[in-house]
Amino acid sequence: MTHVFIINPVAGSRDRTKEYTAAIEKSCGSRGLDYRIHVTVAPGDATRIAKEYAQTGKPLRLYACGGDGTLNEVAAGAAGFDNAAVTVFSGGSGNDFVKLFNEPKAFFDLERLLDCEEAQFDLLRCNDDYALNICSVGLDARIGTDVSNYKRLPFLSGFRAYAVSAVVNTIRGVSEHYLVEIDGERIDGEQTMICACNGRFYGGGFNPVPDADPADGLMDVLLVTKVSRLKVAAVVGKYKDGKYKQYPDLIRHFRTKQVDILCDRATPVNLDGELRMAQKVQFRIAEERLRFFYPKGLVWQKTKAWAEV
Repeated sequence: MTHVFIINPVAGSRDRTKEYTAAIEKSCGSRGLDYRIHVTVAPGDATRIAKEYAQTGKPLRLYACGGDGTLNEVAAGAAGFDNAAVTVFSGGSGNDFVKLFNEPKAFFDLERLLDCEEAQFDLLRCNDDYALNICSVGLDARIGTDVSNYKRLPFLSGFRAYAVSAVVNTIRGVSEHYLVEIDGERIDGEQTMICACNGRFYGGGFNPVPDADPADGLMDVLLVTKVSRLKVAAVVGKYKDGKYKQYPDLIRHFRTKQVDILCDRATPVNLDGELRMAQKVQFRIAEERLRFFYPKGLVWQKTKAWAEV
C-alpha cells in the first residue's frame, strides 16, 4: 500500500506545506509506511498526479491536502480506478464535504486518518467534469464566483467579501431564465437557483438538503423559482438551513439521477466551489463511484448511531 499526499499550497488562508510535510513525515515515518509527497503548482495538478498513480494499478490511498477544491481534483483523478481510495487531510477554508460526518475536525488529524474505515460514495458529473459534493447554477453560483474579486479589496476578507458579493448580485438580478428538464418534466421560466446535492454542505455554511445521502445513487435537487428582492433573503435563509419544505410554492425538491439546464447565455456554474462557465449544463450521477476513507469510528448516515456518537 502506497500513501500519496497531494498538497495544495494555495488552499485556505495560507501555505501549510511545511506543516503538512512535518505531520506526514512524523506519522508515516513512525509507522514505517510507504509514502510520497507532492506539492501542486497549478490548477489541475492534483488530478494529474492522482490519475498517474491510479493508473499503475497498485493499491493506493490518496490524501487531498487542502480543502474542497483539492479534494475535487484528487477525486476526479481517482474516478474509475478501484485500486485507489481517497480522503481529505483538511486544511482549506471551507472543508464543506467532511461536514457530512459527525466529527469533521477528525480530518485535520493524520493519525486518525491513518486508522480508517471506508465507504463507496457516488460521484456527480457536471458536463465533462466530476464533482463529489454539490453543484449549482444561479444566484448562489454567481455570488460564490465573485467573492474572490472582493477578497482583493482592503478590509473585505472572509464573510465580508461574501456579504458584499451577495448584495451586489442581488441588485444585479435575483433570477434568470432557464429551461430545465428533470424527471420527464420540462420547466421553462425564471429561476433563482438550482443545486444538485451529493453531500450536505457548501458555501461555508449552506446545508440545503440535510438528509442527502452520498451513497444512494441519486442526487437531491432543489429548484428555487423566481422570488422578489424583498423576499429573497427570507427564502435563501430557509434554503441555507435546509428548511425548503416551508416554501413548497417556491422551492421544489427532486431525487433523481439527472437534470438538464439550458441557459440563455453562458453562466457561472459552481462545481464543489470551483468555477465553470456554460450555457448548457447537465448534472447527473456518474457511472463511477469513489472509495472514500475516513477516521475510524466516524459516521455519516443519519441514523441512531449518529445520535449516539
